[in-house]
Amino acid sequence: MSKIESTSPATQWTSVQAYALSVICLLVGLAGGWFIRGSQGSSAVPAATASQAPNDAGAQPSPEQMKRMAEKQAGPLLAQLKTDPENPDLLAKIGNIFYDTQQFPTAIEYYQRSLKAKPSDASVRTDMATAYWYAGNPDTAIAEFKRVLADEPNKPNTLFNLGVVQWQGKMDVKGALATWQKLLDTNPNYEGKDKIVELMAQVKKHAGIKPGTPAKAMAE
Repeated sequence: MSKIESTSPATQWTSVQAYALSVICLLVGLAGGWFIRGSQGSSAVPAATASQAPNDAGAQPSPEQMKRMAEKQAGPLLAQLKTDPENPDLLAKIGNIFYDTQQFPTAIEYYQRSLKAKPSDASVRTDMATAYWYAGNPDTAIAEFKRVLADEPNKPNTLFNLGVVQWQGKMDVKGALATWQKLLDTNPNYEGKDKIVELMAQVKKHAGIKPGTPAKAMAE
């Protein structure tokens, strides 16, 4: 997802802030395992886990620092929103900024507003569902993923993320395997096929665990 830039001195980021956010975005993408953005291509499947995140990037910014960075980057868009408060694309972009800086409840609020104006946007709903997972609400995440799939039953990124939450959030091994198998069956040219097969092999190792047991972050 592209970042929103501003040339105004009042809103321009320093190189340190930009670097810090790039590290944050990497960690967010890895923290839950393997999530893919709703708008990304299938080639965006990550190939690492949280335990493999770079350890030479320095200390991670505090939640308060990330909040300030989000507010600063979102500033120009929030100003635009005052004159166009129901613009779904603008609302989604703001939601993405808060998502990237781990401000998930705030991201969800903007995604909800975007979807109120454009309820058929499957990519935004997929991102909102993933934000619900990060916010500690796997049941709502699964419900929103399934709402996307009711209209677009073969959407690969949604199927991928649903499988992750079924596994890591609910330890629903059968459900996760069925979801990922459907992804492979309905998307034969899926670029992340090898990674899906690898994940399915890992999930099968948990076949004896009772469904509903929270899973730990997976490791290679």
